[in-house]
Amino acid sequence: MKAEPLKKEIYNKAKELGIENIILHFSGGSDEGYLDIELKPTHNQEFANEIEDWAWEVYEYSGAGDCSDFGDNITYNLKEGKATTSEWYMVRKDEEEDFCDLEIAEEESEEE
Repeated sequence: MKAEPLKKEIYNKAKELGIENIILHFSGGSDEGYLDIELKPTHNQEFANEIEDWAWEVYEYSGAGDCSDFGDNITYNLKEGKATTSEWYMVRKDEEEDFCDLEIAEEESEEE
């Protein structure tokens, strides 16, 4: 996922609030996309809500998939003037199979 340019109003407000990192945690896997906002070093929920509104406008993230969890993280590092992206996904891992003899249960007789 490509990091979209940060909205100037969000950048300016973050600087005023002393926020150095804005981290967007997108996740999905079924049919819905989710977004968690992390602000560092301090969190402001009202500001996080503004960022969330903006993020859903600029990022198209449906979350649709095969029910395996996956996601993308985007970090806007305001202190260093950098944006980084990473993606993650869960992988199914099957263990070795155990074999045993097939057992057939006896039919229970009905008592009359």
